[in-house]
Parts: sequence; C-alpha cells; structure tokens
Amino acid sequence: MIFQGRVWKFGDNIDTDAIIPARYLTTSDPQQLALHCMEDADPRFVGKIKPGDIILGGENFGCGSSREHAPIAIKAAGLSCVIAKSFARIFYRNSFNMGLPIFESKELWPAVNDGEEITVDSTTGTIIVSGGRKSFRINSIPPFMEQLIAAGGLIKHIAKKYNG
Repeated sequence: MIFQGRVWKFGDNIDTDAIIPARYLTTSDPQQLALHCMEDADPRFVGKIKPGDIILGGENFGCGSSREHAPIAIKAAGLSCVIAKSFARIFYRNSFNMGLPIFESKELWPAVNDGEEITVDSTTGTIIVSGGRKSFRINSIPPFMEQLIAAGGLIKHIAKKYNG
C-alpha cells in the first residue's frame, strides 16, 4: 500500500481526548467524529487538511482511554495514515481494528516540517520526503494487519471471511 500526502505534526503524548474530545462521544457516526478530529490539539485542523494527508506524532501517540472513536475520527477525516515515534499499545491495536494504517519512525519527526509531502510505501517499508529529498525505513505492516486495513477493519474482515 502506498500513502501520499502532506504532513501535520503533533508532539509527544497526544491522547485520545486531543484526537477526539470526550464531549463529542455522544455519537459513533464517523462523519460527525471527523468534524472534530484533533480539535483540542489544533482547533482549525479539520479545515486545513486534505484527503490523503498524514498525521506525524511524537512519542506515545494515542495514549489515554481505549476509545475506538479516535482512529475512527482520523480515518473518517480522510487522513491516510498516522506515523509516530511510538504509539500507545491500545491505540495501536484499535487503529488496525478500525482499518487505520499506522507506522512507527523515530527518525522522521525531526526531519520533516508541517505541510511537506511524503510518500509511505508499506510494502517496501520506506518513507520518501518531498520527491526523494530524504528517505527513511519503517517496519512493514504484517500481512494479517494489511488484510485488516484492506478490508476496512477487523469487523469487515471477519464478515468478508465468513460471509463470502
């Protein structure tokens, strides 16, 4: 899978309340959640992003509660993937369960600025910055996790597998 978009940088310990504030958890509608994605970290975020853009986080991205609303909001907002120095483990698993591709890279964060274009190739495990200016290695997504993403998440993967 190849993802290409502009980078939107966030720092360390971005918790699920920053990704989707608790005051919006009265709905599970992905489109409603998307309207408030990253609102507490950057109130104008949703108005600035374009489909395919990429969140670049620091350490421990997605910490806090175990709510699945956080990766749903990111995915529904049209972001193609999230790259971070590291992820909170529950967010890591929830992302794949919801069909949101995520990657870890400690080297990318200090080397890229907000708004720069990057290309992520999950098959080769590479990230290319602004037309080849720099490249970075990432771990490839395990085949089972790629199946989850391709299906749109765990529930859709199971439904497809057992319902044909």
